[in-house]
Amino acid sequence: MTGKLAVVFGGSGFVGRNAVRELAKRGWRVRAAVRRPHLAQFLRPMGVVGQIQLAQANIRNRPSVAEAIKGADAVINLVGILHQEGPQRFDAVQEGGAATIAEACRDAGVDTLVHVSAIGADAASDSAYARTKAEGEAAVRAAVPSATILRPSIVFGQEDQFFNRFASMAMMAPALPLIGGGATKFQPVYVDDVADAICEAVERPEAAGKTYELGGPRVYSFRELMELMLKETGRKRILAHIPFPIASLMGLGGEVAGIMPFFAPPITRDQVKLLKNDNVVSEGALTIEDLGVHPQTVESVLPSYMVRYRKYGQFAENPA
Repeated sequence: MTGKLAVVFGGSGFVGRNAVRELAKRGWRVRAAVRRPHLAQFLRPMGVVGQIQLAQANIRNRPSVAEAIKGADAVINLVGILHQEGPQRFDAVQEGGAATIAEACRDAGVDTLVHVSAIGADAASDSAYARTKAEGEAAVRAAVPSATILRPSIVFGQEDQFFNRFASMAMMAPALPLIGGGATKFQPVYVDDVADAICEAVERPEAAGKTYELGGPRVYSFRELMELMLKETGRKRILAHIPFPIASLMGLGGEVAGIMPFFAPPITRDQVKLLKNDNVVSEGALTIEDLGVHPQTVESVLPSYMVRYRKYGQFAENPA
């Protein structure tokens, strides 16, 4: 064990739990900084006894952030939201929260900061999600110039909110929506590969101050991803073309329904705006392979967790 301490904000989330596990495997002591530590106890067995700690922290509360990073050798910020709910607003979390963590690192003398943003971050975007992602990156760079910024495309894996969501819909709905005709391009990246990239960004001195865009080995259209998911689940469903104006009205309805507690809207108007632009690695950008990680394909991973959506589960004929 290195004895070095990595503090992971958002350590109990989808990407966070995989990053915590990989850091522990590499010998780091890990402190997972989360809002509800009692719901993150499942992280402890990912390391040896005492290797993984839990700390209560809310990135909208500066004293809790400063307390969480005490003694840290490295800090990783994985906090982000896909839709707004209550006090969890894009500007508060993805811009203000990122700034709070970076400024706390600066004040504590922590130079190794990995900030996970997203492909498509753009200060001029009409999407609040993309705009606040870019503003968060700028705040991080201003406070800690040596920070490494990672921008993943759609992250997929066992507990993702992409393939799992649409596979669940396909179990009940006769049709799946193709927003804008399903032409939007994506470059899905496996969550374990993202976790490896985070660790490499922490451990490689040459990664300091750089921005990397993380995508898998292949680009797909939204339609192709839906077809692949349906093939793996053994289901036939209509793929319905939904024009962007109609999708925006659907998004408005989703936001109204999303006012209900514990209800995640199926889609929002802001997400419809995001779907108007491709979500792929930019030409000339530093990539996941520049961090020494060779990403796995969707085809090699998807069957391992789509099996539960087949009509007869693991006993169904292999659709492939």
